[in-house]
Amino acid sequence: MTTPTPRPRRHRAPATPDHWLARGARARLLWPFSVLYGALAALDRLRHRVSRVPQRLPVPVVVVGNVVAGGAGKTPTTLALVRHLRSRGWRPGVISRGYGRETPPGEPDVRAVPPDASARWVGDEPLLIARQSGVPVFVGRRRAEAGQALLAAYPHTDILVCDDGLQHHALGRDLEICVFDERGIGNGWLLPAGPLREPWPPRREPVCPRLVLHTGQRVAPSLAGTGWHAPRRLADYALRADGGRVALQALAGRPLAAVAGIARPQAFFDMLAQAGLQIGTQVPLPDHDDFSGGLPPSCDGLTVLCTEKDAVKLWPVVPGALAVPMVLDIPSAFWDALDKALPPIR
Repeated sequence: MTTPTPRPRRHRAPATPDHWLARGARARLLWPFSVLYGALAALDRLRHRVSRVPQRLPVPVVVVGNVVAGGAGKTPTTLALVRHLRSRGWRPGVISRGYGRETPPGEPDVRAVPPDASARWVGDEPLLIARQSGVPVFVGRRRAEAGQALLAAYPHTDILVCDDGLQHHALGRDLEICVFDERGIGNGWLLPAGPLREPWPPRREPVCPRLVLHTGQRVAPSLAGTGWHAPRRLADYALRADGGRVALQALAGRPLAAVAGIARPQAFFDMLAQAGLQIGTQVPLPDHDDFSGGLPPSCDGLTVLCTEKDAVKLWPVVPGALAVPMVLDIPSAFWDALDKALPPIR
């Protein structure tokens, strides 16, 4: 397989810091900064409660997000949620910040995400959701403004799903879905000494109902007995750029390279190995990498496997790459709880 001449990269993909998982010397050294982080986060929450009342939109809003830093299965959860809502008769739309995107000079920050958009301008996760879900998707730094624009353009929309935004207190919401993986809450400390973006369990009453979903192969002991277990797994097929499918079993024995520009690349590589694939070259990249540097020469002549999030940026560069979807096995009890937490369909 021919790949573009690679350019030097400025940084490598970071693994989950070891000090996030235990309260060792490095974590204790960083703990004072966690105290400062927590104080600033508390002030931000207070500011929105006192002087900036969260902006309510005219339709129900469900926020899907992580309490811990790093990927935990938020985007697959969002896609599964959209499919479920449509099956129940809702007409959902999706809003997102669009992390890592650029805004063209002179263009508004809030924008629609058509399936043929460039990830550079709308973000990789919103583009993936737009292509996979078939529902309207808008991005904006202020999620409420993105929601208003979406509702103006698609007035039939009767519920909004916010992809990420648990800590975006400016947006009013009716339900929150907190996604964890097998790391649980790690060492239980806030960033940067630990992985938490906010205290867990919460030290305040939630502003709306919260559902907890565990997407790891096991539920972390620190969260045992909470929420529902929906383990992530790879689909038994990979997708070509034209939408065609290739069975993973058909790739066994082929020379393969695995590429991942996600929060935890090794998790993807390990799942490929568990599926029985022999990965000769692993290329871990920073989360949201744009592949502008191409792929290293070690990928030449190999079939390249990547995640669906990577594929929306990698296919224009390496059209022969194969994207392996992530599947969540969400129990029916979770959907029952979600349906009960939502208001009746208008």
